[in-house]
Amino acid sequence: YSPQVRQLSTTAARPVSKLVKPPIQVYGLEGRYATALYSAASKQKKLEQVEKELTRVWSLLKDPKLSSVVMNPHTKSSVKQKAVNDALAREKMSPITVNLMNLLAENGRLRYTPGIVSAFGKIMSAFRGEVVCTVTTAQPLDEASLTELRSALNGFLAKGEVLKLETKTDPSILGGMIVNIGEKYVDMSTRSKIQKLTKIMRETV
Repeated sequence: YSPQVRQLSTTAARPVSKLVKPPIQVYGLEGRYATALYSAASKQKKLEQVEKELTRVWSLLKDPKLSSVVMNPHTKSSVKQKAVNDALAREKMSPITVNLMNLLAENGRLRYTPGIVSAFGKIMSAFRGEVVCTVTTAQPLDEASLTELRSALNGFLAKGEVLKLETKTDPSILGGMIVNIGEKYVDMSTRSKIQKLTKIMRETV
């Protein structure tokens, strides 16, 4: 962990305390920040609060007025810090979240915010025992199909795990569906079946 990241879980008045390990490992610079943030929030029992605040922070940073200042590589770090602090002060965010955003502004790393939000979200999903399942279909599924799908997917889960279903549409798959659940990947799309059939036909010629 870099010194900048480690500062999230401690203060100047206190020696560096041991990091609380997250339930899953997330990688890259974004993962290091998310891990340090999880440790700091866990110690203060503010995990869910920080998770909500991070989502709000990313919404704020997408605002064109603020984004034009904080995402501009030519803007001084001090100016970025002030802009971020002013925005967060209006939202009455926790010191943990404010500290994170100050570090990112100070080190010219605000552009990593979406990756940190995403990595922290993955940690929190694992913390809650959620198994993320993404289902891609050519057309949106109706409620009856979703209920049937949830019931089928719940059969893949271990005891204590919770299904978190995300649905996407992609007209290019033509029909059927593509399912990603945990580490499993199942392609049941018409496009995939056509490609397999074409491959078989070519091989038999």
